[in-house]
Amino acid sequence: MSDAERITTPQGRELAYHKTGGAGDTRPGVVFLGGFKSDMQGTKAIFLESWCAGLGLPFLRFDYSGHGESSGAFLDGCIGDWAEDAEFAISELTTGPQILVGSSMGGWISLLMARRLADRVAGLVTIAAAPDFTEDSMWAGFDKAQRLALEMVQQVSLPSDYGEPYVITRRLIEDGRDHLVLRDPVPLGFPVRLLHGTADTDVAMSVALRLLDKAVGEDIHLRFVKGADHRFSTPECLSLIGSAIEEVLARQ
Repeated sequence: MSDAERITTPQGRELAYHKTGGAGDTRPGVVFLGGFKSDMQGTKAIFLESWCAGLGLPFLRFDYSGHGESSGAFLDGCIGDWAEDAEFAISELTTGPQILVGSSMGGWISLLMARRLADRVAGLVTIAAAPDFTEDSMWAGFDKAQRLALEMVQQVSLPSDYGEPYVITRRLIEDGRDHLVLRDPVPLGFPVRLLHGTADTDVAMSVALRLLDKAVGEDIHLRFVKGADHRFSTPECLSLIGSAIEEVLARQ
C-alpha cells in the first residue's frame, strides 16, 4: 500500500490522506468520514476505495487530527476540530459534487458538512450515524462521580469494546454542545441513505429514528439490518453500503 499524502490545515494540523482518481466524467466523487478514534485503514474505508476504483469514481479517505497517521494527540481534539479537518480536506482535495459516507461519528461530521458545504454535497450515506453523541450518550450517561471527574481533572475514562478505554475530556463534551444537529430540523436536499444494525450496542436504533424524524428532504431512506453490529463490516454489510451509494448515484 502506498504511503499517505499529507496536507496542513489553516490551524496547523497535518492531515494524512489517500486519494484515488476517477474516470474524469461528471459523476460525483466519494468521501469517507470515519468514526471516533478510528482511522482510514479500517475495513469500510479500504473496501470503499476498491469499490470506487471498480466504478471509476474519485475517492478520498483521510485521518482527522489526533487519529491514525495525522498529527496531534487524540485527547487534544474535539468535534469542532475534526469538522474543521473534514471541511478543509473536502474543500482542498476534491472537486465538484461529493457523496459523503459517514460512519458513526463520521455521520455527525457529515451532517455538519451538509450544512457548511451544501453546494458540494451530492448525497449522503451514513453507517450507524452518531450525531450529538457527546451530549446524548456520553454526558447523559455520566453519573455524579464521572461528572465531578470532568470538572476536577478535566477527563474521565470509559470502557471500550475496541481496545483501551476511551478517555473523554471536558473539552470534548463542551465543544460538542456547540455542534449539536438534532435540536432543530436538519435540511438535506439531496438523496440520503441511513444504514443501521439492530445489534448495534454503541448507537441505539432510536438515534437513527430521531435523525430520520429531524431530517428534511424528499429522498431520505432508513434501513435497519437485522443482526448487524456497530462495525457494519461483514461482506453483506459492505455490499449494502455499496448499494446505498449506487442508489444515490442513480438519483443524480
